[in-house]
Parts: sequence; structure tokens; C-alpha cells
Amino acid sequence: MQRKVLVNIHAVIPLSTVNGPGRRLVVFFQGCENDCPGCFNPETHPLTPATLSTPEELFQKYLRKGTDGVTVSGGEPFLQPDGLYRLLKTAKKTHGLTTVVYTGFDYEELAADNALSRIFDFTDVLIDGRFDRTRMETTLLARGSTNQRLHFLGGPYTMNDFYMPGKVEVIIGPDGRVIETGFSSITLLPQ
Repeated sequence: MQRKVLVNIHAVIPLSTVNGPGRRLVVFFQGCENDCPGCFNPETHPLTPATLSTPEELFQKYLRKGTDGVTVSGGEPFLQPDGLYRLLKTAKKTHGLTTVVYTGFDYEELAADNALSRIFDFTDVLIDGRFDRTRMETTLLARGSTNQRLHFLGGPYTMNDFYMPGKVEVIIGPDGRVIETGFSSITLLPQ
């Protein structure tokens, strides 16, 4: 029997078209120690438990028909390596989804650690590097700052696939809650 692995999740967006190619399920991990000035998601920084879920439960609850892939952001996903590994493996093996992961770590740091580099086995694209607000991305490329690099580790994508139809999506939930996602340096509406 497979060991139960929990992921500390900040939020989930069931459908996005600005967080990677196609129609994507977006999972924001809770917890980050980078403290990048101007971070888009400072509410994801506390390392305290938010919503604990197994990857399998997460897909059961949020995966919609017609979804092309899963994008993982944060917080810092690599602070939860077992959960990240299981989430990406489940996405690819069970659901046939493509995988994109955003991290503040550099690829070289992750590749040097066997416990972390094994995650690359189930990662199609890794976008690495700490957010740098002095180097804001001004094109529609799906990254926050120009120092962040896209590493194509497998799967069908090229750089052209990461030019999005827009920088930001505003989602109004059934409860009237407004959520902004994408690559904005400002918050459009108070949350």
C-alpha cells in the first residue's frame, strides 16, 4: 500500500489560461522562505498549515474535463518535496496531464540534490529563480521577472507555448469572491 502523502496547499484554481499553456489546474503550495521583495503571493509565505490534502484528493476535487495540465506555484513547492513528487507523478501517470513548476530555487541547486532532482522525472517545464521586481517581465511570457529561466525537461512544450493570451485573469467565484491570478505586480481588487 502506498504511503499517504499530504501537501500543504494555499489555494487551487481549477481552470486558468495564464499560468502555462492551455487549460490548467493551478495549485499554490503554502510556505516559502525566500521573502522576495514585491512577491505576487506574500500570503503563501507562512510555513503554517493551511489546507492539507493528498494529491489524489486534490485531483478528485478540482480536476475538470478538458484540463491540459497542472501548474504548481507557491509559496515554494520544493519545500514539500514528497508532496510535490506525488502530485506531479499522479498528474502525469494517472491523469495524463502536462506539468509546469515555478520555483525560487535555481535549477542547478535542485539538480545537485538527489531528493529534489527526482522531481524532474515528472516535470515537463521548470521555471526557476527568485522573483526580482527590478527585472519585471514586460511581455506576455509566463514568468514574473526576466531573470527566471524556463527549463524544458520533457513533454510537448517550447518557449513559444509560454506566451500567454494575457498577464492576469480575474475570477469571480460562485460565492462572489474575487481572485486574481497571473503575473501582475499589483493587486487589482482587495481580497
